[in-house]
Amino acid sequence: MKLSAVLPILLLSVLSMPSVARAQKNYAFGMIAKSQGNPFFEAARSGANDAARELSAKHGLKIKIDWRTPNEEDAQKQVELLEQLVLGGCDGIIISCSDANKLTDAINKAVQQGVPVVTFSGDAPASKRFLALGIDDFKCGEQTFEELARLLNGKGVIAAIDGNPTAANLQRRAAGFRSAASKHPGIKLLDIYYHKETPQDAVAKIEQVMQANPDITGWGLLGGWPLFTDNALRWSPGTIKCVCVDALPQQLAYVRSGHVPLLLSQDVYGYGYRAVEQLVNKLHLKKHPAQAIDNTPLTPVTKENVDAFAKNWEKWLPKKP
Repeated sequence: MKLSAVLPILLLSVLSMPSVARAQKNYAFGMIAKSQGNPFFEAARSGANDAARELSAKHGLKIKIDWRTPNEEDAQKQVELLEQLVLGGCDGIIISCSDANKLTDAINKAVQQGVPVVTFSGDAPASKRFLALGIDDFKCGEQTFEELARLLNGKGVIAAIDGNPTAANLQRRAAGFRSAASKHPGIKLLDIYYHKETPQDAVAKIEQVMQANPDITGWGLLGGWPLFTDNALRWSPGTIKCVCVDALPQQLAYVRSGHVPLLLSQDVYGYGYRAVEQLVNKLHLKKHPAQAIDNTPLTPVTKENVDAFAKNWEKWLPKKP
């Protein structure tokens, strides 16, 4: 048969193929969290992996999540990992920024080279990332204080603990906490204390502040760091009120014991899932988010719902062999 006769047949065959098969493509998304081993980021990683698997099946794709995360918080290491991912030909990047100032240029270079970037729980607002997933951190700080003020009936002496002082999201939480404190003349805010964002550092800082200020009646934990260890709060349940951001597995024990009446949970699993979903929307479906900031509300966790909430972690954390 002549080639001129074969070509129309081949063309017809291609056109008659299912659209999913014609559109099939491989995508590699780099994911850079702040530190290894933190259940917060492991849950986000699980969300990303689940989204990759489910969206691959839905759209006839092959999506791979390339996890690149420093052992400990290190913004410069994040820059290097981001640059390596771009050089390696990744299609998109998901990152939780430890230091927005250090990462902005690297994010912009990635975008200029055609690699879209999503941030989660640690934005670089001056960068060219197309979407930031998280919470309204200023309102989170306000809510943490207001809930603590309610538990203290508007009177007392409180302190707060925060993590990396260069992280933009944590700076906003601290600002919100201070703003709310200014509206409660019956409560004295000693200070907001920072640490290196490891459980041991956080516990040591709380003990140091408590020894110097035994009149403290309440603590605002703007992240869950100290509660990632056992026996972190060295006081009898109920004697000192405590409100804490996040509701990771280790933190739930402190609600059950009565040391922490209220946790405020972020949608940690959802950050990873929605980041992958938005990259697929942008790259494959040519859909763009309605706005560049996508904040979700905090979920209160108390003794009343702690056991029901705990079941989420059976899905959110990867199964150990």
